Amino acid sequence: MDLDFGTVLQRWPLFAEGAWLTVRLAFVATLSGFAIGTLCAAGRRSSHRWLARACGAYVELIRNTPLLVQIFLVYFGLSSLGLSLSAFTVAVIALAVNAGAYATEIMRAGFDSVNRSQIEAAECLGLSRLQVYWHVVLLPAMERVYPALTSQFVLLMLASSICSQISAEELTAIANHVQSDTYRPFETFILVGAAYILLSLLMRLGFWGLGALLFPRRRRLGTAL
Repeated sequence: MDLDFGTVLQRWPLFAEGAWLTVRLAFVATLSGFAIGTLCAAGRRSSHRWLARACGAYVELIRNTPLLVQIFLVYFGLSSLGLSLSAFTVAVIALAVNAGAYATEIMRAGFDSVNRSQIEAAECLGLSRLQVYWHVVLLPAMERVYPALTSQFVLLMLASSICSQISAEELTAIANHVQSDTYRPFETFILVGAAYILLSLLMRLGFWGLGALLFPRRRRLGTAL
Protein backbone atom coordinates (compact mmCIF):
# COMPACT_ATOMS: atom_id res chain seq x y z
CA MET A 1 0.00 0.00 0.00
CA ASP A 2 1.38 3.39 -1.03
CA LEU A 3 0.77 6.20 1.42
CA ASP A 4 0.29 9.63 -0.09
CA PHE A 5 -0.10 12.30 2.59
CA GLY A 6 0.77 15.10 0.18
CA THR A 7 -2.60 15.01 -1.56
CA VAL A 8 -4.37 15.23 1.79
CA LEU A 9 -2.09 17.88 3.27
CA GLN A 10 -2.81 20.17 0.32
CA ARG A 11 -6.21 20.69 1.93
CA TRP A 12 -4.78 21.83 5.26
CA PRO A 13 -6.87 25.07 5.28
CA LEU A 14 -10.01 22.93 5.40
CA PHE A 15 -8.60 20.94 8.32
CA ALA A 16 -7.69 24.18 10.10
CA GLU A 17 -11.27 25.45 9.71
CA GLY A 18 -12.66 22.16 11.01
CA ALA A 19 -10.30 22.16 13.99
CA TRP A 20 -11.27 25.74 14.83
CA LEU A 21 -14.95 24.82 14.78
CA THR A 22 -14.20 21.82 17.02
CA VAL A 23 -12.41 24.12 19.49
CA ARG A 24 -15.35 26.55 19.49
CA LEU A 25 -17.83 23.74 20.02
CA ALA A 26 -15.81 22.34 22.91
CA PHE A 27 -15.27 25.74 24.54
CA VAL A 28 -18.91 26.88 24.50
CA ALA A 29 -20.28 23.44 25.41
CA THR A 30 -17.78 23.09 28.28
CA LEU A 31 -18.75 26.42 29.84
CA SER A 32 -22.46 25.74 29.36
CA GLY A 33 -22.19 22.15 30.58
CA PHE A 34 -20.32 23.19 33.71
CA ALA A 35 -22.95 25.84 34.50
CA ILE A 36 -25.77 23.34 33.97
CA GLY A 37 -23.98 20.68 36.02
CA THR A 38 -23.29 23.01 38.94
CA LEU A 39 -26.88 24.24 39.09
CA CYS A 40 -28.33 20.74 38.80
CA ALA A 41 -25.91 19.38 41.41
CA ALA A 42 -27.17 22.03 43.80
CA GLY A 43 -30.72 21.16 42.75
CA ARG A 44 -30.21 17.46 43.47
CA ARG A 45 -29.17 18.37 47.03
CA SER A 46 -32.10 20.76 47.46
CA SER A 47 -34.63 20.33 50.24
CA HIS A 48 -37.37 20.83 47.63
CA ARG A 49 -38.21 17.29 46.64
CA TRP A 50 -39.70 18.20 43.26
CA LEU A 51 -36.52 20.02 42.24
CA ALA A 52 -34.25 17.19 43.37
CA ARG A 53 -36.37 14.67 41.47
CA ALA A 54 -36.46 16.80 38.31
CA CYS A 55 -32.67 17.15 38.33
CA GLY A 56 -32.29 13.43 39.00
CA ALA A 57 -34.62 12.57 36.11
CA TYR A 58 -32.61 14.81 33.78
CA VAL A 59 -29.35 13.11 34.76
CA GLU A 60 -30.74 9.60 34.32
CA LEU A 61 -32.39 10.45 31.00
CA ILE A 62 -29.20 11.88 29.49
CA ARG A 63 -26.80 9.30 30.90
CA ASN A 64 -28.90 6.40 29.63
CA THR A 65 -29.36 7.52 26.03
CA PRO A 66 -26.71 7.80 23.28
CA LEU A 67 -25.30 11.22 22.44
CA LEU A 68 -26.14 10.73 18.76
CA VAL A 69 -29.81 10.17 19.61
CA GLN A 70 -29.79 13.31 21.77
CA ILE A 71 -28.31 15.33 18.90
CA PHE A 72 -30.97 14.07 16.51
CA LEU A 73 -33.72 14.80 19.03
CA VAL A 74 -32.54 18.40 19.43
CA TYR A 75 -31.95 18.83 15.69
CA PHE A 76 -35.28 17.45 14.49
CA GLY A 77 -37.24 18.48 17.59
CA LEU A 78 -36.39 22.16 17.26
CA SER A 79 -37.10 22.02 13.52
CA SER A 80 -40.56 20.54 14.16
CA LEU A 81 -41.24 23.47 16.50
CA GLY A 82 -40.44 25.90 13.71
CA LEU A 83 -37.06 26.94 15.10
CA SER A 84 -34.49 27.16 12.34
CA LEU A 85 -31.08 27.09 14.01
CA SER A 86 -27.63 26.56 12.56
CA ALA A 87 -25.92 23.18 12.89
CA PHE A 88 -23.35 24.81 15.20
CA THR A 89 -26.05 26.10 17.58
CA VAL A 90 -27.83 22.75 17.66
CA ALA A 91 -24.54 20.94 18.29
CA VAL A 92 -23.68 23.29 21.17
CA ILE A 93 -27.10 22.78 22.77
CA ALA A 94 -26.90 18.98 22.51
CA LEU A 95 -23.30 18.81 23.77
CA ALA A 96 -24.00 21.19 26.65
CA VAL A 97 -27.06 19.22 27.76
CA ASN A 98 -25.06 15.99 27.59
CA ALA A 99 -22.04 17.39 29.43
CA GLY A 100 -24.30 18.96 32.05
CA ALA A 101 -25.67 15.59 33.12
CA TYR A 102 -22.22 14.12 33.72
CA ALA A 103 -20.94 17.31 35.34
CA THR A 104 -23.95 17.19 37.68
CA GLU A 105 -22.85 13.91 39.22
CA ILE A 106 -19.21 14.99 39.40
CA MET A 107 -20.07 18.27 41.11
CA ARG A 108 -22.55 16.56 43.43
CA ALA A 109 -19.73 14.32 44.63
CA GLY A 110 -17.66 17.44 45.24
CA PHE A 111 -20.45 19.11 47.20
CA ASP A 112 -20.97 15.98 49.28
CA SER A 113 -17.28 16.00 50.21
CA VAL A 114 -17.63 19.37 51.98
CA ASN A 115 -18.17 18.74 55.68
CA ARG A 116 -21.20 20.41 57.23
CA SER A 117 -19.03 21.65 60.10
CA GLN A 118 -17.02 23.79 57.67
CA ILE A 119 -20.19 25.56 56.56
CA GLU A 120 -21.30 26.11 60.16
CA ALA A 121 -17.88 27.51 61.06
CA ALA A 122 -18.04 29.95 58.14
CA GLU A 123 -21.51 31.09 59.21
CA CYS A 124 -20.26 31.65 62.74
CA LEU A 125 -17.54 33.91 61.35
CA GLY A 126 -20.23 36.14 59.90
CA LEU A 127 -19.74 35.32 56.23
CA SER A 128 -22.69 36.03 53.97
CA ARG A 129 -24.55 33.19 52.31
CA LEU A 130 -22.90 33.99 48.98
CA GLN A 131 -19.43 34.08 50.54
CA VAL A 132 -20.04 30.75 52.29
CA TYR A 133 -21.20 29.14 49.05
CA TRP A 134 -18.31 30.51 47.00
CA HIS A 135 -15.36 30.10 49.41
CA VAL A 136 -16.44 27.13 51.53
CA VAL A 137 -18.60 25.04 49.21
CA LEU A 138 -18.08 25.71 45.50
CA LEU A 139 -14.30 26.27 45.24
CA PRO A 140 -13.30 23.38 47.58
CA ALA A 141 -15.78 21.09 45.81
CA MET A 142 -14.37 22.07 42.40
CA GLU A 143 -10.82 21.53 43.62
CA ARG A 144 -11.55 17.99 44.73
CA VAL A 145 -13.29 16.92 41.52
CA TYR A 146 -11.27 19.05 39.09
CA PRO A 147 -9.36 16.11 37.51
CA ALA A 148 -12.64 14.27 36.84
CA LEU A 149 -14.22 17.42 35.40
CA THR A 150 -11.32 18.10 33.06
CA SER A 151 -11.29 14.50 31.81
CA GLN A 152 -15.02 14.70 31.14
CA PHE A 153 -14.65 17.91 29.15
CA VAL A 154 -11.81 16.47 27.07
CA LEU A 155 -14.09 13.53 26.28
CA LEU A 156 -16.74 16.06 25.32
CA MET A 157 -14.38 17.63 22.77
CA LEU A 158 -13.68 14.20 21.28
CA ALA A 159 -17.40 13.38 21.24
CA SER A 160 -18.06 16.52 19.18
CA SER A 161 -17.01 14.43 16.16
CA ILE A 162 -20.54 12.97 16.21
CA CYS A 163 -21.88 16.40 15.27
CA SER A 164 -20.73 15.71 11.72
CA GLN A 165 -23.99 13.75 11.43
CA ILE A 166 -25.98 17.00 11.40
CA SER A 167 -23.63 18.72 8.93
CA ALA A 168 -21.65 20.68 11.52
CA GLU A 169 -18.40 21.31 9.64
CA GLU A 170 -16.08 20.26 12.45
CA LEU A 171 -12.90 18.23 12.06
CA THR A 172 -14.48 14.83 11.36
CA ALA A 173 -16.94 16.28 8.85
CA ILE A 174 -14.05 17.95 7.01
CA ALA A 175 -12.19 14.62 7.03
CA ASN A 176 -15.18 12.93 5.39
CA HIS A 177 -15.23 15.55 2.65
CA VAL A 178 -11.47 15.29 2.06
CA GLN A 179 -11.37 11.51 1.92
CA SER A 180 -14.27 11.41 -0.53
CA ASP A 181 -12.44 13.91 -2.78
CA THR A 182 -8.97 12.37 -2.55
CA TYR A 183 -9.86 8.68 -2.15
CA ARG A 184 -7.26 8.59 0.62
CA PRO A 185 -9.29 7.65 3.72
CA PHE A 186 -6.41 6.00 5.60
CA GLU A 187 -4.09 8.98 5.31
CA THR A 188 -6.92 11.40 6.03
CA PHE A 189 -7.97 9.79 9.27
CA ILE A 190 -4.38 9.28 10.42
CA LEU A 191 -3.94 13.05 10.19
CA VAL A 192 -7.29 13.70 11.86
CA GLY A 193 -6.42 11.31 14.68
CA ALA A 194 -3.16 13.17 15.21
CA ALA A 195 -5.08 16.46 15.21
CA TYR A 196 -7.43 15.19 17.93
CA ILE A 197 -4.46 14.05 20.02
CA LEU A 198 -2.93 17.51 19.69
CA LEU A 199 -6.22 19.21 20.61
CA SER A 200 -6.57 16.92 23.66
CA LEU A 201 -3.07 17.74 24.86
CA LEU A 202 -3.61 21.47 24.36
CA MET A 203 -6.92 21.28 26.18
CA ARG A 204 -5.34 19.47 29.12
CA LEU A 205 -2.57 22.06 29.20
CA GLY A 206 -5.19 24.82 29.30
CA PHE A 207 -7.01 23.10 32.15
CA TRP A 208 -3.71 22.71 33.99
CA GLY A 209 -3.12 26.46 33.74
CA LEU A 210 -6.68 27.20 34.85
CA GLY A 211 -6.32 24.83 37.81
CA ALA A 212 -3.07 26.51 38.84
CA LEU A 213 -4.84 29.88 38.72
CA LEU A 214 -8.01 28.86 40.58
CA PHE A 215 -6.48 26.59 43.20
CA PRO A 216 -3.30 28.06 44.78
CA ARG A 217 -2.85 24.99 46.99
CA ARG A 218 -2.67 22.72 43.95
CA ARG A 219 -0.25 25.15 42.33
CA ARG A 220 2.07 24.95 45.33
CA LEU A 221 1.85 21.17 45.31
CA GLY A 222 2.31 21.02 41.54
CA THR A 223 -0.98 19.11 41.09
CA ALA A 224 -3.12 21.60 39.16
CA LEU A 225 -4.77 18.68 37.39
